[in-house]
Amino acid sequence: MRHGLDEYARLDSPLHRWEPRCKFVGLMALIFAFSFIEDLRLLPLMVAITALLYKLSSLPTAYWRDRLHYPGYFLLGMVVVLPFVSGETVLFQIGALAVRWEGLLDVVKIATRFVCIVTVSLVLFGTSPIATTLRAMRSLGVPSLITDMMLLFYRYLYETLDRFRQVQTAMRLRGFDTTRLSWRTLKVLASLAGTLLVTSYEQSEQVYRAMRLRGYGQSAARVSEIPVRPVDAIALGSLLVFSLGLVVLQGFGISIFLSF
Repeated sequence: MRHGLDEYARLDSPLHRWEPRCKFVGLMALIFAFSFIEDLRLLPLMVAITALLYKLSSLPTAYWRDRLHYPGYFLLGMVVVLPFVSGETVLFQIGALAVRWEGLLDVVKIATRFVCIVTVSLVLFGTSPIATTLRAMRSLGVPSLITDMMLLFYRYLYETLDRFRQVQTAMRLRGFDTTRLSWRTLKVLASLAGTLLVTSYEQSEQVYRAMRLRGYGQSAARVSEIPVRPVDAIALGSLLVFSLGLVVLQGFGISIFLSF
């Protein structure tokens, strides 16, 4: 699986060495804390802790940029519209459209939270092999069915993408131009999507039968867990306290705190 989330999982950094269960709980708590932030004065703190975590992970900048590229398209549609529809204070007008101050502030909050949450998620899943992270989730009480489905989805998603790229290359070599919009192009692309869907379904049936023949679904012996090191527990506690502090400041304490 090329270009997967765990492409750099074998690096050596403090976050790579952090015990997977502690890392999952700590970073997920931070992600949930980020999702609560609405006050603009807390956004620089979010960005600072996110940048520090990414720096400690030793993940390349290209890794972050490439994986933020496609989710950014979903954000783009929202941030382009918000300044024109949200709020009442008009800053200036572009023709019949009015750019509003409250909408711009919403764009800053949404974009900052989005980037920080995605970056922390990349640190979570990029500093351990995906199988190790899912095993940690299972040991924390996540049902095995869910983790197994996540692993299979991750495994065969990249195979489907590789197959799609191969078909695209074959089509281009035969002179097919996907940029030319016509009914023939749409019919060919629809046929390609249908073929990939049917092929993926048939492959999933084969994988399921192979798993059943190998005993999948039967009760397995429980593997003993490795004890958590004190340094990992301290790091987890520190991150949990920080996440809780963010929520408290956002909830009711930031006005009192910043008044001193």
